Amino acid sequence: MTSPGKMRNRKPIGASRSDSYDQDDEDHVNAVYQRPTARSAFEQALDTPKASAAVVGILTALAFALRFYKINHPDQVVFDEVHFGKFASYYILRQYYFDVHPPFAKLLFGLAGWFVGFDGHFSFDNIGDSYTENHVPYVGMRALPAILGSLTIPVVYAIMKETGHSTIVAAFSACIVLFDNAHVAQSRLILLDATLIFFMSLTIYSYIRFRKLRYWEFSVEWWSWLIATGFFMACAWGSKVNGILTVFTIGVAVLIDLWDILDIKKGHTLEHFWKHFLARALGLIVVPFIIYLSFFYVHFAVLTYSGPGDSFMSPTFQETLIGNELLMHSQELRYYDVVTLKHRDTKVFLHSHPEKYPLQYEDGRISSQGQQVTGYGYEDANNHWQITPTKALPEAGRGRVVQHEDVIQLLHVNTQTLLLTHDVASPLMPTNQEFTTWPKDDHSRHNDTLFYLDLIDGNPGDTWKSKSGHFRLVHVPTKVSMWTHAKQLPDWAFKQQEINGNKNSVEKSATWYVDEIVSTDSNLDLAEINTPKEPKKLGFFRKFVELQLLMLQHNAGLTASHPYASSPINWPFLISGISFWTENDTQKQIYLIGNAVGWATCVILIAIYVGIISADIVARRRDIEAIPEHIRNRLWNSAGFFFLIWAVHYLPFFLMSRQLFIHHYLPSHLASALLAGSVLGFILSDTINFPISVAGRRTHMRPSEYADLGTKGPIVVGVFAAIMFAMFVFIAPLTYGTPGLDGDAVNSKRLLSSWTLHFAAKNT
Repeated sequence: MTSPGKMRNRKPIGASRSDSYDQDDEDHVNAVYQRPTARSAFEQALDTPKASAAVVGILTALAFALRFYKINHPDQVVFDEVHFGKFASYYILRQYYFDVHPPFAKLLFGLAGWFVGFDGHFSFDNIGDSYTENHVPYVGMRALPAILGSLTIPVVYAIMKETGHSTIVAAFSACIVLFDNAHVAQSRLILLDATLIFFMSLTIYSYIRFRKLRYWEFSVEWWSWLIATGFFMACAWGSKVNGILTVFTIGVAVLIDLWDILDIKKGHTLEHFWKHFLARALGLIVVPFIIYLSFFYVHFAVLTYSGPGDSFMSPTFQETLIGNELLMHSQELRYYDVVTLKHRDTKVFLHSHPEKYPLQYEDGRISSQGQQVTGYGYEDANNHWQITPTKALPEAGRGRVVQHEDVIQLLHVNTQTLLLTHDVASPLMPTNQEFTTWPKDDHSRHNDTLFYLDLIDGNPGDTWKSKSGHFRLVHVPTKVSMWTHAKQLPDWAFKQQEINGNKNSVEKSATWYVDEIVSTDSNLDLAEINTPKEPKKLGFFRKFVELQLLMLQHNAGLTASHPYASSPINWPFLISGISFWTENDTQKQIYLIGNAVGWATCVILIAIYVGIISADIVARRRDIEAIPEHIRNRLWNSAGFFFLIWAVHYLPFFLMSRQLFIHHYLPSHLASALLAGSVLGFILSDTINFPISVAGRRTHMRPSEYADLGTKGPIVVGVFAAIMFAMFVFIAPLTYGTPGLDGDAVNSKRLLSSWTLHFAAKNT
């Protein structure tokens, strides 16, 4: 690490300077000069580049040792490896899949699997499935997050050094992450969090390096760190959906920075402000977005074959995939074809049978006593409907093909009745219309049997196709869409699904498709449907936008209950964890929980920071300068930046209604470790290291100052690290899943009664 004194004198090659930030009080302040040699012997020894390199080397070696220790255990699928290991196999097999998270981290897992010889044929179906028996090179795949998790430790250390903290304080923050059981557990498995946290930390480091070059604006090095910030930010965003919070964090910091540049007291012109604005827009918006797009470009380029994710996508998208059912079996529909119609979401067939609706429902409402029209989940002859024209047709040719916006009738083949809806309330939903049928030879209600064919994303002249031709069936007189929902009808309808008319004619869930052509009036040989077809082309941006919307929709829809889901208010206090894996015979288990010492320390020091800032604000209102100005600026700018990272990566979860787990807090935990180090440095030392930014050619230099923690710094941090390591070892059987524990031993590990550990002995 470069010492603050040397950083001051470093001059980037080729940099130019039009004007300076002499009024930036954080780095250049009036203070009494302090000689570096006046500090304690401990501080002087640890402040040398060699000592700093030795410390970070030891920390990094320990990080690799803890994360690679018994990484081959268990040799079974653990927790969400059922998802992310499976996604890696899809990349190797090139089969399309759908997931709510962006693809970057999963692409890395696919690359790692390919590199170590994984053929992709292990399906990761269930937690506990054996890797060894199926010859899966899982250690090589687990090594990727283990490497990234290990490298996060020196990045944390570097962040603290670059923000002006002493070696011992930087080691303190690094130890909080180094000896944390939750970070270690996540880094040893095929999971996304280690990748997210690694690139998040690199984003923070790069942005700090960029800000420290503000006196060398628009220099090559300034541009390099700006672009690096954008690149790593895109990698964090592309690793996991909540990586977008890293983008928001940098966005808030940049807005504060630009607001400062806009201040007329700084002496800058508007032209100067707009130059900075455009530079940041390029480096932190355009570049990250291009990088983010590139992840999806590779994603689509690799996944060219039909796979389990096909059904999530639109028919147009699906027809771009080799071997897709829609591509293989999609066929133009002609009038008088007999077909089966299937609801896209619930997968039930449009069905009818001779039984009638009861005269009166349980709530006293009256029905039409018409023939029942229901949704049925199985193949049946009563699912067959004939497409009947409402216009004159030619005897042959394209005029017999059904098109978008055609008005049609649907004839129920077995009962020879026409589908009809009218202004009568449906059985289960009084606000929706009843669907029934009407004898085809009785023309008294002809208009009520007319339906408008609305193809999804259709254009005039588009033909209706089986499989791929998703559509809404809109009633001509009343403008309701044929719709169904999962609630079952009573016994009088054999507990089948209700079909009714939704008054929102463009309701997205009122989407149907033709599942099968049972018979056709044309001369086409239905065997031709199975003839292989070339995949269709679809522009990258149309694919990208469709997938982004689906990711957002499905991520918001993850609201089902989960036994290990938890509320964000519980996370900093380790109220509960997650059971990742168990083995009954040996009573081994992996339980995701953090190091109680480290997490409690972070909570306490965050509270102290908020208290210090609040007390200082109140004191200044009374014209009391309790904290020297340069130290206050460091608390607001450096520690405040860490507090911003913690808050932006944590508080938004309180607004989310989806499933939430303690591992969502890990990025905030890393930020809390950085903030904890800043607060510890403030407590232990009356002075700080400054200036820390690279001085420009015209920067008006002020006297320097150096932090001095004395002997108490190494003692406090040494004792803290020892206690943290002891707690890490104590919880390690739950982190590594070995050795097995008897009931009493499990109870001893349960620090809180809310920890739902397996194999615990019953209290007597």
